[in-house]
Amino acid sequence: MINQVTLVGRLTKDPELKITQDGIAVANVTLAVSRNFKNSNGEVETDFVQCTLWRKTAENTVQYCRKGTIVGITGRIQTRSYENHEGRKVYVTDVVADNVRFLSSKPQEREEKVIAASQS
Repeated sequence: MINQVTLVGRLTKDPELKITQDGIAVANVTLAVSRNFKNSNGEVETDFVQCTLWRKTAENTVQYCRKGTIVGITGRIQTRSYENHEGRKVYVTDVVADNVRFLSSKPQEREEKVIAASQS
């Protein structure tokens, strides 16, 4: 069986690092991915894909990426379900990232901070 996903899109907000009870780093991000075609109104629609990043991949993404950063993610689709407070079963599908590539250049303000710090 093959379960492989490749996505390129923009982060919808700054990623946040969380640590599990076992001490493992994790970050959940949403990737805005434009479709390759226009709808009947001539507009390009966007899908918002939930992605889970683990360990060093999560740490590096939180450190180097911000809202709007373009990233490439390869990974696999994973589904899970839970029962909500109303007793209904809720299904969740997300991409578990194996690899994240940072495709945007560094934001200007970060470069300025690095330059200023090195001149001190």
